[in-house]
Amino acid sequence: MLSMLKGKKGFTLIELMIVVAIIGILAAIAIPNFLKFQAKSKMSEAKTNLGAIYTGQIAYFGEQNSYGSFASINWSPSGTPRYHFSLTGWADNDVNNRGALIANAPVPTSWTANLNNALDSNGTAVVPIAPTWDNAKFTAGAGGKISTQAYSDGWSMNQLRQLVWTVDGT
Repeated sequence: MLSMLKGKKGFTLIELMIVVAIIGILAAIAIPNFLKFQAKSKMSEAKTNLGAIYTGQIAYFGEQNSYGSFASINWSPSGTPRYHFSLTGWADNDVNNRGALIANAPVPTSWTANLNNALDSNGTAVVPIAPTWDNAKFTAGAGGKISTQAYSDGWSMNQLRQLVWTVDGT
């Protein structure tokens, strides 16, 4: 019986603990990077939709000589959006708003930070403004909570195609 056990080989408890520790260290490094890339992919939804709003507004302006509401430019986000899109104040699905307001996901109320350092054609920093719209100009806004942070994420794009990232609560 003892001769049969001598031929068996296996891992010691120390070796297994070392492997578990290495996997833990790798996970501790990988998870924050994964969350960062996940947030970036969610932000691309806002930027893509703001680009579509811009395209719709420019096309509408070419035909009507004024900018229009979301209903006028026939724009609506597809699927289940993570952001709420607005041309005026934040309301739930009217002609100037698209995407249901999500509970516990506040939209930005303070549009003061230019976190992506957007510049105008003169090289001056763009001053972000809250979503607004009239016949001569527009600023479309996208707001939502895409991470576990306490603040909400906001993007805006105007008729000059200036894309500005702001965060409420910083």
